Amino acid sequence: MLARLRWDPRSRDYLARRIAQGKTRREALRCLKRYVAREIHQLIAPREQLQPAAAA
Repeated sequence: MLARLRWDPRSRDYLARRIAQGKTRREALRCLKRYVAREIHQLIAPREQLQPAAAA
């Protein structure tokens, strides 16, 4: 996660936004971890789980 923060401008922007909202750096890093986890989950989760089944 720290490597991503170092090289990814999206992560740096996200962290800066959270700090500007009044969060401490520690709280902002926790939010960033959750943000990254959601992003990765969308990439690896099967598409059937993400879309509701069509009504028959």
